[in-house]
Amino acid sequence: MKRTIPAFFAAILLNLSCAKNGITGRSQLSLVSEKELETTAVNQYQSFLSTSKVVSSTGSKDAEMVKRVGTRIASAITAYYNSKGLSSALKDYQWEFNLVDNKEVNAWCMPGGKVVVYTGILPVTQNEAALAIVLGHEITHAVAGHGRERMSQAMVAQGIQLAGNIALYNDPQAVNIFNSVYGPGAQVGVLLPNSRKQELEADHYGLIFAAMAGYNPEEAIPFWQRMAKLSGATGSSAFLSDHPSDEDRIKKLQELMPEALKYYQPAR
Repeated sequence: MKRTIPAFFAAILLNLSCAKNGITGRSQLSLVSEKELETTAVNQYQSFLSTSKVVSSTGSKDAEMVKRVGTRIASAITAYYNSKGLSSALKDYQWEFNLVDNKEVNAWCMPGGKVVVYTGILPVTQNEAALAIVLGHEITHAVAGHGRERMSQAMVAQGIQLAGNIALYNDPQAVNIFNSVYGPGAQVGVLLPNSRKQELEADHYGLIFAAMAGYNPEEAIPFWQRMAKLSGATGSSAFLSDHPSDEDRIKKLQELMPEALKYYQPAR
């Protein structure tokens, strides 16, 4: 059962339900616990996989590459969080990396480290380093609490609040909001000003995580140039539609590159 939140109390809730992110240092609205998000993610992830054509890593070099790159990015993120004294933030993560046969140019990560890469993005990444850029970016969204922030904002916007005795995954309206924020059902462009800020954070830390995993972060520039070319040719891309403009992104990536390169040690 849900309770409608009057506008006055919603404003108070906004002030009382903010938490500072340990990595970005930015204050975020947080109305849903990470544990609830991770539990819901497990259910939604398995549901997605059961209705998708998952490419087995046995006999598929591409699927094997996705798991290899993903595992290295996950290890880098864990090391980074440990170095900041934030190991508890990832303690319940159960990483999974799957490649699905889908022509859409897309990739995403749900809370708890549930990652999907679509085969449609591989002709654009072209190499492992560029795939690492994509995974670093998408996983940053999850570990930085971006989805939780957007879901909390959507709950306030819709004037709803979960009752204390109702699990998120048992509440249809909450699950609908979850699906609008995470995974294949994500509605890009929602709460756009915050989305832009989140995208820049994902670019920033995604570069660092890719570099720590042994991938050259400079590969981000030609990758996003290829994505920009693709977007111009097709007119749209789910992966691009809520991202900053091509020129702004590349300019910012160039500004961030010296910091990211400090973490770069080529993989052996």
